[in-house]
Amino acid sequence: MKKILTTFALALTCLAAAAQNGGITQGMLSDISKGWTGSSDDKARRNAIAATPINTLSVNAENAAMIDTKFSDRVKTKGITDQKSSGRCWLFTGLNVLRAAAIDKWDLGDFQFSQNYCFFWDQLEKSNLFLQAIIDTRNKPIDDREVDWLFSHPIGDGGTFTGVANLVTKYGLVPASVMPETAVSNSTSQMRAHLSTLLRQDGLRLRDMWEQGMLNMPRNANAAKKHAASIEALLVKEKTEMLKEVYHILALCLGVPPSEFEWQGKTVTPVQFYQDLLGYDLENNYVMLMNDPCREYGKVYEIQYDRHMYDGQNWLYVNLPMERIKEMAIASIKANKAMYFSCDVAKYLDRQKGVADLANFDYESLLGVNFTMDKKERIQTHASGSSHAMTLIAVDIKDEKPVKWMVENSWGASSGYKGNIIMTDEWFDNYMFRLVVERQFVPADVLKMLDQTPILLPAWDPMYLPED
Repeated sequence: MKKILTTFALALTCLAAAAQNGGITQGMLSDISKGWTGSSDDKARRNAIAATPINTLSVNAENAAMIDTKFSDRVKTKGITDQKSSGRCWLFTGLNVLRAAAIDKWDLGDFQFSQNYCFFWDQLEKSNLFLQAIIDTRNKPIDDREVDWLFSHPIGDGGTFTGVANLVTKYGLVPASVMPETAVSNSTSQMRAHLSTLLRQDGLRLRDMWEQGMLNMPRNANAAKKHAASIEALLVKEKTEMLKEVYHILALCLGVPPSEFEWQGKTVTPVQFYQDLLGYDLENNYVMLMNDPCREYGKVYEIQYDRHMYDGQNWLYVNLPMERIKEMAIASIKANKAMYFSCDVAKYLDRQKGVADLANFDYESLLGVNFTMDKKERIQTHASGSSHAMTLIAVDIKDEKPVKWMVENSWGASSGYKGNIIMTDEWFDNYMFRLVVERQFVPADVLKMLDQTPILLPAWDPMYLPED
C-alpha cells in the first residue's frame, strides 16, 4: 500500500511539473476526459469504428446515387494511361495533354508517348540540379536552411508541367513502343531510395572537397581567387564523374534512351519527332495559373528549386481568383484543348464511383466535431495542397455556369469512372490549385501580368508540392 501511495504521489508531482511547462495536469486530464461521455451513441460509433475504416462509415447515404455523367463540352481523347506504383502523375498528365494535341492533329488513334524515356532524363537532370546546388551553396553551413532542404530533397519522382516542357524541349519525345515501361519505372520507390542515398553521399563529398581545398588558401587576393576557381573546377569535374554513376543506375533500371528510331518509314531523332509531331514551342506556348488565396491575386510567383533542370525554369505562375481560371478552362475545353490540372485529389473522393464531391462523406456526424477551415487556412496549416496532376477534359455548363468538371486520370482504365474523375464545381473551388492553359486562351490583362518581375518564394513554401 505504501508503495502504491508513493507511486501516486510521484505521478501527481509529475503532473504538477507538467502544468508549469504547459503540460496536461491532473485537473486538465479530468476535464479533458469528459470528451468521452460513454453514451450509447458514443459506444455504437466506437464499436463501428473499431472494426471499419472511417471513410467507409462516413459515406453519406443521402449522396449515394451516381452523379450525372453527361457533359455539355468535352475534349476528344483516346485511351487511359496507368502510372502504377510511381509518382509520375505530372509526367503522364503532361504527356496526355501533348498526346491529345497530337491525336487531334494527326488522327493517331490510341497513341502514347514513352513516359519512361522522359523519366530517364528527368532523373538525370534532377541529380545534376541537386549536385550543382550543393556546389553553389558550398560556403553555407550544413545546417543552413537551404542546404538542409537540399539534403532532405535530393531527388524525387514528382514534378510539374514546367518540367515536362523543359525536358521535351531538350530531349524530345519517343513513342511508348520505342522505350517501354520497366518494372522499376512502374514502381519507382526503391530506385528513388538508392539514388537519394548516393546523391547525399556525393553531396557530402563535394562539400568536403571544398573545405579541404580552402585550408590551403593563399593570402594574396589574386592568388586566392585563382585557387578558389581551380577548386570549383575540380568540383564540377567530380560532379561529372558522379553523374556517370547515376546514368549507369538509370540505364540498368530504365534502359538506355534511344538517340534515333524508325517512325513511319524514316529515321528520326527524339527532338525531330517532337518537332515534327507537335511543331510548337512548349516552353512559351503555355501559361501556368494558380489559385492560392494565401497570396495576392494578380501577381506572378516562382518557387526556388521548383524545377527539373538546373538550367531549366522554376514553376512560374500567375495567382488568380477561381472565377478567372474557370473562364480560361472553359474556353480551352470548348476549343478541344486538354489542360494540365492539379489538385488535392484525396479529399472527399469516392474512388469507386470516381466522383469528388464535398457531400460524399460526413465525417463530422461520425466523429462528432466540426471542420471549419477554409481553403486559405488549409494551405497555411499544410492541411491541403496540390498532390496529384490529371488532365482536365470536360465541363458541364447549365444556365451559363459550370456545375461539374471531369479529368482524365492516370490510374488505369478500371479506376474511377472509366478511368476518369468527375468533380462538382464546389469541390473544384475548394481543392483545385494549378491549371496550365495555352496562351491563346489567356486574356490580355492576364498576359500583361507576366511582364512583372516574379516574386521568388523559398523552396520550403507550402506551394512547393510536386505532383505525384
